[in-house]
Amino acid sequence: MLINLHGGGFSQCAEGCAMVESIPIAAVGRFRVVTVDYRQGPENVFPAASQDVASVYQQLLKSYRPENIGIYGCSAGGALTAQSVAWFADKGIVQPGAVGIFGAGGVRFGAGDSAYVAGYIDASFPPPKPDGSTFPLPYFRGVALTDRMVSPAAYPDLAAKFPPTLLITGTRAMDLSPAIYTNNQLLKAGVRSNLIVGEGMGHCYIYQSTLPEARDAYDQIVRFFNEHLGSGGGGRDGRNRGPQAPEPARERAPRSDACLERTQDMGNAKFVFRKRKKGCVD
Repeated sequence: MLINLHGGGFSQCAEGCAMVESIPIAAVGRFRVVTVDYRQGPENVFPAASQDVASVYQQLLKSYRPENIGIYGCSAGGALTAQSVAWFADKGIVQPGAVGIFGAGGVRFGAGDSAYVAGYIDASFPPPKPDGSTFPLPYFRGVALTDRMVSPAAYPDLAAKFPPTLLITGTRAMDLSPAIYTNNQLLKAGVRSNLIVGEGMGHCYIYQSTLPEARDAYDQIVRFFNEHLGSGGGGRDGRNRGPQAPEPARERAPRSDACLERTQDMGNAKFVFRKRKKGCVD
């Protein structure tokens, strides 16, 4: 079971981002994916989204073991994944089996050199202003972006509570520095952390399913969750294991879902899932 925290939390692409993040992983890995329609800014402010994720996750814990649940997201959803892990730790909620932080890190957006470099090369986001400030994020109004629940990777005690983590970024992405920093902090804390950096890739390049690099990333995401979910590892020394609820080892979507031929046009991204050459097996 996977929980997707879609990107678009800072824009209007929430529905589209949810589809381009969940469909490829469900199709390639045949996982059952639940996307959380979390509260966003500017109407809502932190920690509304973290609370929503916790509510959905706790409902799923009634049917699934925590080590059989993975959480992942890209861009705002990637940042929210890290913030949710911190929220769980703060509230005494058992951690999931593994998490994926894509197009983001466990610290604030705009941190590090990559925000400047990507601002002039990739141009997906403007570079920081001369005073170092970045574009405003209404969702975080009233709270410091350095707060431990907003940038948990900056706090060793919180970093140590992360489950196995996969980070994906690109050499031209503004989130490169946050991802590298987060990976380093997790490794220092003894957490299993993997970092994938797409050469020449920009912010959330996995949205472009026709890119070979994106398809390689899908395979690695599926491999990562297959490796860590259901194994009971749950982090260093198995410390994140929690109460077990009755549930099959790793429940996935029906096999036939991966056989459907679909074309989904999302503006700049078009997703095509082809039928198997030798037919499908239900």
